[in-house]
Amino acid sequence: QVQLVESGGGLVQAGGSLRLSCAASGRTFSNYAMGWFRQAPGKEREFVAAISSGGSTHYSDPVKGRFTISRDNAKNTVYLQMNSLKPEDTGVYYCTTAALTYWVVSGRVDDWGQGTQVTVSS
Repeated sequence: QVQLVESGGGLVQAGGSLRLSCAASGRTFSNYAMGWFRQAPGKEREFVAAISSGGSTHYSDPVKGRFTISRDNAKNTVYLQMNSLKPEDTGVYYCTTAALTYWVVSGRVDDWGQGTQVTVSS
């Protein structure tokens, strides 16, 4: 069973930046797609970004051009660099993983981290 541990959240002013990290353990990290979702208060969890085992990336429209997902297979870690943050980016950010990138993008996943809170003040 895979374990996912997120870190790096916090409080930042609009226009600022944060970098989230997700450390994975329990299986061969490099063989799996990784992704980030977020959930704002009162809203459903939504897809943010995904990266395939080969390094191809996918982004939701609201974050395209501002967020960058990357992975370090030697450290079993996936990152989410968030720039030009907006108040609407506020929420709990979750890391997830699946065998196929399509499953991550569509939310067809079983494994989630505990989440890390991101708050963007205006």
